[in-house]
Amino acid sequence: METNLLFNEPYSKLVHDNYPLLLGASKYCPKQLFCKGTLPTNDKIGIAMVGTRRPSASAEELCRRLVESLRSTNAVVISGLAQGIDSFCHRAALDAGIPTIAVLAQGLDAKIEGERNTLAKRILDAGGALLSEYEGDTPAYKGNFIARNRIISGLSQSTLVVQSRKKGGALLTAQFCLDEGKLLLACPGNFDSELYSGTNALLDSGHAKPVFAPESLRSVAGIPLLEGTSVQQLATCGVHLSDGAQKVFERFNGFRKTFSELQQEFDFKAPELLAILTELEISGLVSSKDNFQFYFNGA
Repeated sequence: METNLLFNEPYSKLVHDNYPLLLGASKYCPKQLFCKGTLPTNDKIGIAMVGTRRPSASAEELCRRLVESLRSTNAVVISGLAQGIDSFCHRAALDAGIPTIAVLAQGLDAKIEGERNTLAKRILDAGGALLSEYEGDTPAYKGNFIARNRIISGLSQSTLVVQSRKKGGALLTAQFCLDEGKLLLACPGNFDSELYSGTNALLDSGHAKPVFAPESLRSVAGIPLLEGTSVQQLATCGVHLSDGAQKVFERFNGFRKTFSELQQEFDFKAPELLAILTELEISGLVSSKDNFQFYFNGA
């Protein structure tokens, strides 16, 4: 007979002033909130990562690459502990050593089934947290999931929809994100695939910003690298730079420069320097709003 591994874990009721991340300032802030585990510190940045419960065969690898782009940052991955994309993102965060929070649609003493139970235990063991606005062993009623999604968005600086059909809970989380004027991101996919019909619709409408390369999530979401991050540390996140790109990044990490200023510092010809900047942008290490000033590490 399966036992609930979390049943004996104590939980606490939080006061409004102690709500984590951005939740206390959210218009979707719940009247009450319960917690098991360890809350993130105030310097952390929440990013919600959500999607379908029935993803594609390649979705787990996609989630891994997206989450690994957040290494060497203060990011906290936030999701709903559902099967599919939610669980993939929680698991990828645990494997990468990134804090993660699961927001539940049931009380924290209610039974969690199967692999989700094991994953929830891993989150607690790794210093993460389980959150719910429902007391005790309240079951996961259907309407609770919509309410749960507003908390996922409320905690977060931005929300990424990884894969979604035209209808689904992930799109409700996206709407909560938009309603608060927060940054909404989406992964584009095959226009013939039902699994990407929801994300493609968000992009087509202009409501979401695309994440074309998984390794660029950090940059697109505006999450800076921790001070002192080295190229060697970036390699552990799956970012491998050419010699020229390494030189430019190491020289200007944390600064912003114009194209002319970069030319003065190096002897690269203009086409070569443009190629280097493109490589750094794809890797999520440089951004530019006007193609005039280039921001290294989101500085």
